[in-house]
Amino acid sequence: MKKSTTLALLSAVLAFTAFSCSSDSDKSGGETGGGTDTGKTKYIITATTGAAGIADYLLTADDVSTGVITTTGNGLEQDGTYRYYITAQNNFFSLLYGQGNPGAVTTYNLNAEGKLVKKSDFQAETVHVFAAINKDILTVKVPRSGASIASMYKIDAEKSLITGEAQQDTKKLAGNGERAFYTWATQVGDKVYMPYMSIKGDGVDNFGTANPDSTWVAVYNYPELKLEKVIKDNRTSYLGAYFTNGLFQDENGDAYGFSGAIATSNAVMTSTKPSAIVKIKKGTTEFDKSYFFNVQEKSGGYKISSTTYISKGKFLLLMYGNAGKNNGAVKMAIADVYNQTFTWVTNAPETLTSVTSRYNITSEDGSSAIVGINTPDGNWIYSINGTTAVATKGMKVEGGQITAIQKLKY
Repeated sequence: MKKSTTLALLSAVLAFTAFSCSSDSDKSGGETGGGTDTGKTKYIITATTGAAGIADYLLTADDVSTGVITTTGNGLEQDGTYRYYITAQNNFFSLLYGQGNPGAVTTYNLNAEGKLVKKSDFQAETVHVFAAINKDILTVKVPRSGASIASMYKIDAEKSLITGEAQQDTKKLAGNGERAFYTWATQVGDKVYMPYMSIKGDGVDNFGTANPDSTWVAVYNYPELKLEKVIKDNRTSYLGAYFTNGLFQDENGDAYGFSGAIATSNAVMTSTKPSAIVKIKKGTTEFDKSYFFNVQEKSGGYKISSTTYISKGKFLLLMYGNAGKNNGAVKMAIADVYNQTFTWVTNAPETLTSVTSRYNITSEDGSSAIVGINTPDGNWIYSINGTTAVATKGMKVEGGQITAIQKLKY
């Protein structure tokens, strides 16, 4: 099951394009919108037992800084094999990867007692990008070969209903003989920024490219999803990675892009530029040429695998464990993009099996990233302080490896 970072190219795609919300006999306490919000926080921990054909268990807790929780006789067992998650409008969406076919999407929220209850089930088409935009969830189905038309869907996150659709010819967008493959979507101001890879899409070396040393971000207006511009640079490689967000907006309205510089051709890494962080200033649609954070240089030669934003310019970086490569056991670091400092995380386990990546959250006070760390000796939830780069062990999760951490209010 590929939910946590294994530092290899992810091979699964996501199912999530809602067409209609169906009635559900297990619906208990769910509202038409999000769950009740009285200011209290409930944490949702997902864990996989590794059993064939069984998806994650959904566990809930009021505090993840201490204690023990288990999948044995506890939590909600999901069906299917691969599940992916997003929280929007105080709803928790669990998305079943349909193996190329439509798959079920289950929506949960919290009732007044803080119990996780099922709100609805609906079917979904297979998509590759999903992100919360305004009060919607934007999903994008991106072809990797064959037809070149990408389909974008706007889904009302409160009602689980499609409210609009747009299309993009990815070959026309790339404009270089290859095709664009969006890595993710990020709301920046009132627009949607979609970084993309340039890929061959030839049915043989689909994700290979003859353009390893360039960066692109497609800018769309919202809600119309009309392409306005492509922001380009050539100081590093594409932002993010397949199924991995590489662009984040901070509290000041600036956007920071993260590149692993891991582009390949015929499975050989061909990027010659460094793994780095670039910046787009608030109100502009150009890369800031005065800003370039060479992470590979400051880390001693390591490359970025994935990124979690903490707050105030502090980011948790998961780094590939082998210097200069796109493989190796994960290493963790804190990057301060304001001061361009890089600090390896301390007090974490020495041997990591995996670390949750796209499904991490920030502590209530905004000081730390809360992540799941799986090791040969056990699985724990850790907080990683964005200022000190010190890891603090919290709740132990027994009976399964941690695959995601999210939170809702009730």
